[in-house]
Amino acid sequence: MGTPFAARMTLIGGGVNAHRTIDIDGVTLHLAGPERSIPTWIGQREVLLQLLAAWSCFAEADQPLNPRLLGKPGVGKTTLACAAALELGLDVYIVQATMDTRPEDLIVTPVLDPSGGVRYMASPLATAMLRGGACILDEGNRMSERSWASLAPLLDHRRSVDSIVAGITIHAHPDFRFVTTMNEDASTYEVPEYIHSRLAPQIVIDFPEEDEEREILAAQVAELDAEVLDYVAAFLRAAHTADLRYSVRDGLNVARYAMKLLHRGDVSSSTEAVDTALRLALGEDEAEPFRLRHD
Repeated sequence: MGTPFAARMTLIGGGVNAHRTIDIDGVTLHLAGPERSIPTWIGQREVLLQLLAAWSCFAEADQPLNPRLLGKPGVGKTTLACAAALELGLDVYIVQATMDTRPEDLIVTPVLDPSGGVRYMASPLATAMLRGGACILDEGNRMSERSWASLAPLLDHRRSVDSIVAGITIHAHPDFRFVTTMNEDASTYEVPEYIHSRLAPQIVIDFPEEDEEREILAAQVAELDAEVLDYVAAFLRAAHTADLRYSVRDGLNVARYAMKLLHRGDVSSSTEAVDTALRLALGEDEAEPFRLRHD
């Protein structure tokens, strides 16, 4: 049996630095800060409820599950996870996984202290474990097996990780929640089976419905011109019908650029603004099927 959670940690520091360091077995960890800018989740209430159910506990001895969110890039997987965390009143911590992510990047990284010696920096994941926040491992299937292996004990009944560099074990706060997002594309690793079985359930996120996409565009692009909204929404519907990769994220980029062109007076109409934005955002060839005007 490990030492009880509350007895293993001592918060140190004061003023603006209060709660920014934690002492574990004589080792001081410097904690990461939570995400401050969280977009609003719009529509698709069903997948939000699926994630909330996975994170719930039905008995004192029950533990939350560690789901994976699967979908095309730009469908809002990270935004969904943030929305679930906010609904539970949890701070959000995000780790961006890459092919170069190392175990120490996921847990504790040693850096040189300005006053001399070594300072141990807790990752966003380790900070979420200690503070009882929600950690989103973004694009988890871009990460190697070696890095996933370091998280294996976190994803089962142990709910802990070992920091080799700091020589400590970090146990998760009861409120800690974990989720990983995974893109549906070929530029990823195959997640090992012993990890795959720990990442359950799988929650699939598809493109939003048309009315939801329009609401997202209107909510996230300030003072969006009505014609621009109509044109961009039509572009997204046509892309989805053709089973192309373009998502609401691409629509937001097109809409924002079109509005910038209009605001600067560089174009004479909303049609020209969207047409130009499509060509510059997607490229000439890719934009051709969606062109609103042809020179």
